[in-house]
Amino acid sequence: MDSMLSQGVGSESGERSSNVQVSTSDAHKVDGKNPSEVIHWHNRGVAARALHLSRGVEKPSGRVTYIVVLEGLCRFNIEELNTRGPYCTAKISPLEMTKSEMEQVEQDPDFVTLSRQFKAIAMELISILEQKQKTGGRIKVLLETLPFHKLADIFVASFEISFEEQLCMLDSVDPKVRLSKATELVDRHLQSIRVAEKITQKVEGQLSKSQKEYLLRQQMRAIKEELGDNDDDEDDLASLERKMQTAGMPSNIWKHAQRELRRLKKMQPQQPGYNSSRVYLDLLADLPWQKASEEQELDLKAAKDHLDCDHYGLVKIKQRIIEYLAVRKLKPDARGPVLCFVGPPGVGKTSLASSIAAALGRKFIRISLGGVKDEADIRGHRRTYIGSMPGSLIDGLKRVGVCNPVMLLDEIDKTGSDVRGDPASALLEVLDPEQNKSFNDHYLNVPFDLSKVIFVATANRMQPIPPPLLDRMEVIELPGYTAEEKLRIAMQHLIPRVLDQHGLSSAFLQIPEDMVKLVIQRYTREAGVRNLERNLAALARAAAVRVAEREQAVSVSKDVHKITSPLLDNRLAEGAEMEMEVIPMGVNNHEISNAFRIASPLVVDEAMLEKILGPPRFDDQEAADRVATPGVSVGLVWTAFGGEVQFVEATSVVGNGELHLTGQLGDVIKESAQIALTWVRARVEDLKLAAAEETDLLQAKDIHIHFPAGAVPKDGPSAGVTLVTALVSLFSQKNVRADTAMTGEMTLRGLVLPVGGVKDKVLAAHRYGIKRVILPERNLKDLVEVPADVLSSLEILVAKRMEDVLEHAFDGGCPWRQHQHSKL
Repeated sequence: MDSMLSQGVGSESGERSSNVQVSTSDAHKVDGKNPSEVIHWHNRGVAARALHLSRGVEKPSGRVTYIVVLEGLCRFNIEELNTRGPYCTAKISPLEMTKSEMEQVEQDPDFVTLSRQFKAIAMELISILEQKQKTGGRIKVLLETLPFHKLADIFVASFEISFEEQLCMLDSVDPKVRLSKATELVDRHLQSIRVAEKITQKVEGQLSKSQKEYLLRQQMRAIKEELGDNDDDEDDLASLERKMQTAGMPSNIWKHAQRELRRLKKMQPQQPGYNSSRVYLDLLADLPWQKASEEQELDLKAAKDHLDCDHYGLVKIKQRIIEYLAVRKLKPDARGPVLCFVGPPGVGKTSLASSIAAALGRKFIRISLGGVKDEADIRGHRRTYIGSMPGSLIDGLKRVGVCNPVMLLDEIDKTGSDVRGDPASALLEVLDPEQNKSFNDHYLNVPFDLSKVIFVATANRMQPIPPPLLDRMEVIELPGYTAEEKLRIAMQHLIPRVLDQHGLSSAFLQIPEDMVKLVIQRYTREAGVRNLERNLAALARAAAVRVAEREQAVSVSKDVHKITSPLLDNRLAEGAEMEMEVIPMGVNNHEISNAFRIASPLVVDEAMLEKILGPPRFDDQEAADRVATPGVSVGLVWTAFGGEVQFVEATSVVGNGELHLTGQLGDVIKESAQIALTWVRARVEDLKLAAAEETDLLQAKDIHIHFPAGAVPKDGPSAGVTLVTALVSLFSQKNVRADTAMTGEMTLRGLVLPVGGVKDKVLAAHRYGIKRVILPERNLKDLVEVPADVLSSLEILVAKRMEDVLEHAFDGGCPWRQHQHSKL
């Protein structure tokens, strides 16, 4: 059967003919209007009869489209395709079954079963359409009258399906195959209608009559939830959920996070609690629940070399750190002690903690506790409060990104307490290995394991730290540095660092050792080296100004014939040596300044020191000048900044026998002064402090005792022996030895009791140029920690009773001992 098929058959216009065809493996290629355009024909088609032709809408380009109404007749197969001018002709063969063949198929049990399934699904679809559109009556009539294999084509033609699925139905010549595919497509359409109804019911259940915007957002959310297509906020929440899944949370915390996430998905971004819930889930996803630093193989020798490179001296402290690292090497999961470095400022406490982290190959984080008075700074705020946030520990772990860092709790002795709680008490749980594995932050509200964190604390004093908290830490005391140690630190560490910070090098500025010694002796008397570094920085700044003023911009080009510069002319006129180097363009200013250098660097001398740093602040004659009159003694005290020398002055005036104390003193030191005066008054005759007819030292006299540096608060019992010595010197009118300093607590019976901070006090005496130090006998054991070079330059004198102190403090011994010798 031959039929003539035009190129536009079955389409609305000839323009779209190439768009409705699909290429196959056996497709035929025919030239259209454009010889270069290739059209691919499907090997099967539908024979149709034109019923109506109407003119369509004219397009803006001027082209007119026509609408053709076609009636399908039968399927056919293309046997041969030919081209006649602009049209194509084909030899086809029909694919429809005869009546007898169709009756035979209808008797097939499989076809009967498929027909029943198709009818049931079709009836269900029609009933739903009747409820929604009220147009299911005519379709029911068709379902009862037409054969099922034709109904399959009618039903599928009414659905929106892809072009590939349409071709698949066209290729289904076998009625059973066609009915099976039609059943599948009708069922899919039915399921889509059910999902739409489910979405509508879900939205209507959450509908607020007064919020039209709420309705639209709920519909959009429900549709996207069913389709799995989330964008904007949904994309953001999906990425948050993926981040939570990869965070490695424990199972119980993951369940809690899922509940919070489901709650967040039900909320609108405009609701008050949306942002707080979102921030909370972000924190849960960002915390390092399982992520840890990969520890490198511990090399104790390398760790020791690293400590020696970063810190000079501190032999005992370095040895304790090496022991700590050795235990970590043998047992990586060991719960080691919490190290607490106690010492004055500037002795390297923080840098020691950083060195531990570097030796272990772990990340380092510092948390400052100075001035913290709110417990919430440690445990976090509860989420019910506006502006709530996690504690500093959890926030620090979030920032560092691993669960096993080295965490430095800096200035742990400077926490306070008020109505908002006690941070030191909150730290008890943090620093207890048995409790911190389930640390509970109020904001986080789920337990977090802190047992993998290595805690290191620093403090200037132990006294303010509560005893229960101090009990959880191993205290390692860092004393002040000696003058020799400061010199080595300055030459090896401070000067190179200061020069680098100021863009200089040894070619510009040189500070000899003798000048560094003068800076230490005359301008700094501290336990650490911070003031020393500031003075060296002042020298570097002065040198930087001179270098910057001397340097001139020199332009360099390919055709340089002569370089003129006042600096060059002056230096050459003076006969000075000059180094010049051609520098390629693109190097930085620091390299240019290094390249353009003068052969004679700036060398610091004594005159330059006084010009830049000013007149000397300290000298070795201070003690001798101040102890030149009776009634003055030299004591040794301990402060948060290390040991210090404290002068005590006493004088008597006409009065009523009262004791006056000045110098911003605490209660303990006032009591020590009262004890000292009582002891001296009780031994007036033994010490030959008054004439025989005088029975009371305070008769018609007032005693005034002053502690200089009145702006500095002072307290403690260690000034007892110093007070007695000043009073004995006052009443005996004998000068105390200027090269002697002392420390010790005394009792009312004259016993000398041990005191603390002996090492710092001895180092302070050494810094001030003191040659003799009087210590309680029971403090001799503390001298083991004093450097040997310091002990070799001092004469240590021990005292068991107050009489021993007086014997060592005065030339020729105390008056009581002199009186005894005269009797003998």
